[in-house]
Amino acid sequence: METTLVLEKEAVENLLPQKFPFVMVDKMYSFTENSLVSGLKIKDDNIFADHNFFLEAGLIEHMAQSVALHTGYDFFLKNEIAPTGYIGSIKEIKIKKLPKVNDTIQSTVTIIQEFAGITLVDIVTTLNNEEIANGQMKTVLAK
Repeated sequence: METTLVLEKEAVENLLPQKFPFVMVDKMYSFTENSLVSGLKIKDDNIFADHNFFLEAGLIEHMAQSVALHTGYDFFLKNEIAPTGYIGSIKEIKIKKLPKVNDTIQSTVTIIQEFAGITLVDIVTTLNNEEIANGQMKTVLAK
């Protein structure tokens, strides 16, 4: 089942455990059982903005929250409350370029494997269709 939509900032924030000022995803462009495309417009008041650039930690947090958004929306579709998740591991994150304030980044999350509340994902982040970061993360749902 594939659903293509745009969820704006308020709807996205309701699906994430993070709250302002720590929300690093403000749009959901598409969702499938095994993938999600999220976005973030980087504003100058973002806690990871420094000297007009969005820092590495912000990119990694955006990637992790994109995974959390997939989980949150999946539970929402099932009419269930999403449990809190944690980053279990980060593998081979490569950051090729830092976006700037006022840029809009997109991340594509692809689920590689999911078992017993542990999810392994591949994530690619782009800016204007140029890949600027990629890597793999393992997330774990709290019991």
